[in-house]
Amino acid sequence: MHYAALALLPSLILQAPAPTTKRTAVLLIPMDKGAESQVVMLESYMIEALSQFPSAAIKKTDELLGLPPDEEAEAALKRSEGGYKEGKASFDAREWEDAERKLRADIKEFHKSAAAMKTCGDLCDAMAMYAAVLQQRGDVEEAKLQLIDLLALNPSFEFDTKRYSHDFLVLRTQVATGHSALLRGSVLVKTKPAGARLTVDGEFAGYSPMTLATMPIGKHLLRIERPGFKMFGEVLEVTPEDTDMLAELKPTAQYKAYDGQLDKIAAEVSRDSGGAAITGVGKSLGLDRGLVGTVKELGENGATELVIGVYDMKNGKRLAWKKAVFQGDEFGQLKPEISRLVNSLVNAAEGNVERVAKSSDPLDGRHGMEEWNAEDRGQRSKNPAKKKTKDPLDGMNGTEDW
Repeated sequence: MHYAALALLPSLILQAPAPTTKRTAVLLIPMDKGAESQVVMLESYMIEALSQFPSAAIKKTDELLGLPPDEEAEAALKRSEGGYKEGKASFDAREWEDAERKLRADIKEFHKSAAAMKTCGDLCDAMAMYAAVLQQRGDVEEAKLQLIDLLALNPSFEFDTKRYSHDFLVLRTQVATGHSALLRGSVLVKTKPAGARLTVDGEFAGYSPMTLATMPIGKHLLRIERPGFKMFGEVLEVTPEDTDMLAELKPTAQYKAYDGQLDKIAAEVSRDSGGAAITGVGKSLGLDRGLVGTVKELGENGATELVIGVYDMKNGKRLAWKKAVFQGDEFGQLKPEISRLVNSLVNAAEGNVERVAKSSDPLDGRHGMEEWNAEDRGQRSKNPAKKKTKDPLDGMNGTEDW
């Protein structure tokens, strides 16, 4: 009989219904300017933590609020690709004057298309050919400047030995090992609104406002993304002197509609239950469940207060809730702390009853002043009774009020 039951187990498992997936998103509302710069980063950490739950069909904020391309940059990229082919044809035909004119115009067009470029691509190739043309025509100093820009954009750019002359390759080596190649500069990148993702030369750099420090002097490709805003891009000029830039991002129609509801949503998050604003945004964004919360900066010590709940976005019911304070990210601790918070909230919400999620961290709620000899098994416990002695310091732990 037992063997028959065991034999049926695989078929029963196969017949078990798959867990129902819920369209889930993270929506955080900044309550001040300091919190504004953290929202996108915190949302990304939460989305990554949510991806561990099979029941969550994650809808990223980019999808919900839009992240449209820059149409002008896209058009400039198409024009630059055509100009690149023409410049390359003149270069290969050794028509130096025509190649110089076409490649110079093409590089300017590429600069206009920065928001549509993920890497330098054909821009780097056009810069290499332009530098070679300048060297061929006797303008060696200008050729060196172009090589400095090129090697800043792509230090590992490979020069085709069949295309470029021996003298030019020697010049390239001189530039790469010269004094100028050792110079560094910094750029403070600010965005309006703050908290945008920054990508430099194809690599993720961080969130604005951010100082891009000790960068090789020359050109660098900067891309800026923030959910709900149009893509932004620029070819930065890094010099030995520190500089700064401000990018004003253009909001999408979806974001404007969402932004108009933020105050109402924040008010409902602070109450004991959800409401019409949360269900309204859930309907407009097509969500079943959401992690909705507010973010507030606490003073100037880098601490952040996060008040967040798990909500049924169809009826506004709050399924779990927690208030947490995070003390910065000096040691990279913020991401794992956010992950633990999301895990505890989602696990609490799966019980389908409203409750404050308890942290699994055995030190949660502790302040570091407890009796060191006390038993600690993740719960508070009383110390066993101690015999009195004549020592006046016995029982003292050094943390009493002086």
